[in-house]
Amino acid sequence: MGKIEGSIVVDVPVSTAYNQWTQFEEFPRFMEGIETVKQLDDNTLEWQAKIAGNDETWTAEIAEQEPDQRIAWKSTSGARNDGVVTFERIDDNRTRLTLQMDWEPQGAVQKAGDVLGFDDRQIKGDLERFKEFIESRGSETGAWRGEIKDGTTA
Repeated sequence: MGKIEGSIVVDVPVSTAYNQWTQFEEFPRFMEGIETVKQLDDNTLEWQAKIAGNDETWTAEIAEQEPDQRIAWKSTSGARNDGVVTFERIDDNRTRLTLQMDWEPQGAVQKAGDVLGFDDRQIKGDLERFKEFIESRGSETGAWRGEIKDGTTA
């Protein structure tokens, strides 16, 4: 099982960082390897990616979503992955994002990449691209401020 953790400080208010992160269909703009993300309903996402040269598709359920604080998910099909991203207000114009994820590498190439730390570098790059994306815009492309508890929209 692969474990990934990364953190970055972005120079935008916590609500801006959080609001942008809720725009899952925008993830291909800053997450390397992600081809598409379709939001099927408030708490279900369908992902398509190219990982270690393989086309991968999976669905994930948002298990917990608390505005300006956290989003937690778990896969419901495809390779196992689950995790949480938290948003910590540093001051009025800075936010720390921390991403923690567990995933199940599939095949020899992904397992080797996990052992060699490629997944950690991937997440670091994705967070850096998110920082560049949101800071260059200065505002989010949209927002969803609903709450999800135990996989159910509150």
